[in-house]
Amino acid sequence: MPTATQKSAERVLIVEDEILVAIDIESVLGEMGLAPVGIAADKTSALRLAERADVALVDINLRDGPTGPQIGRDLAERGITVLFMTANPEQLGNGVPGTLGVLTKPVADAELRQAIRFAVSRREEERHAPPRSLQLFDSAA
Repeated sequence: MPTATQKSAERVLIVEDEILVAIDIESVLGEMGLAPVGIAADKTSALRLAERADVALVDINLRDGPTGPQIGRDLAERGITVLFMTANPEQLGNGVPGTLGVLTKPVADAELRQAIRFAVSRREEERHAPPRSLQLFDSAA
């Protein structure tokens, strides 16, 4: 039977405005046995779904503009483990305080799975190694 931390870390929020990308991520989460709590295409919907999430995969440029960094900061302040996924990692500069890091899109499914395992493991006792393609922020060390 899973522990309380394992159970809570299974809830993943997808913050992505490209629906096909979001559905692909949702499919990977399902295959991994994780529970997507929803897909948010903008800041308002991301913050509305935040109360149900433990981990969030956040794009930077969304339907309402480049709000991803602020969303990531807000989610991290709520105790949610945040991993950015974007084609524009340079927009994050040296990172966003409290967040883990950034994967550059497009990302192979194997790398995505490893990054998700790493993000989820940050909430558990057993830690997984990050994929080589994941640029960790100083605050994640």
